[in-house]
Amino acid sequence: MDLGIRGKRALVCASSKGLGLGCARALAEAGVDLVMNARGAEALEASAQAIRDEFGVAVTAVAADIVSEAGRAQVLQAAGDVDILVTNAGGPPPGLWSDWEREDFIKALDANMLTPIALMKALLPAMMEKGWGRVVNITSQSVKAPIAQLGLSNSARTGLTGYVAGTARQVAGQGVTINNLLPGIHATDRAEALDGGVVAREGITLDEARARRCATIPAGRYGTADEFGQACAFLCSQHAGFIIGQNLLLDGGATNATL
Repeated sequence: MDLGIRGKRALVCASSKGLGLGCARALAEAGVDLVMNARGAEALEASAQAIRDEFGVAVTAVAADIVSEAGRAQVLQAAGDVDILVTNAGGPPPGLWSDWEREDFIKALDANMLTPIALMKALLPAMMEKGWGRVVNITSQSVKAPIAQLGLSNSARTGLTGYVAGTARQVAGQGVTINNLLPGIHATDRAEALDGGVVAREGITLDEARARRCATIPAGRYGTADEFGQACAFLCSQHAGFIIGQNLLLDGGATNATL
């Protein structure tokens, strides 16, 4: 399917690896020029060059901490006028409700709620003026069904979801869509960290931890960054203009809910 976005320009955050990289690759395959951001310069440039070589699109790589005000300003200056924004940031560490203090929640809110909001506030006006734009926020399946040990993520990402629900309906009339992708477990570094935590706590092997988690997923496996990226690219396409303020689960059926 031709997504109808060849020649558009996208900012994809946290895109040196994992789900962000999957989104960047899928957009590049559709002919979109990219501004890629991550904190690690070496991994970011390697991923950017691989995309240039494979898809022939223009890629600007900006190594900066998108959560910091200075880093965000650096990324926005390099990005300039973009048509597509994909927000993404690593999730807060797992733990127990009794572990977290105010400072922990502030850090989670900064990374997983306030930074995406700041990026939208900076980039939405130009999209609205042009009469076309796409925003996709990578959140979590925990927005639909909380994960007890991920309370920091549950809180911050749900706050972002509430913000998007209202904002998306205010900008839709100007041709701009905002939607959220809610990943379940995917074969990324985040999965490695979570499974590693189970290994450390319970004294089982990594294979056993993965098998146990896969048993809770109707699809029987972890998702891939590539298939996640293709879902993102569709939401950014010309065909998705009537999808407004939605939360799309990509979790292999793990969230046991009717809606």
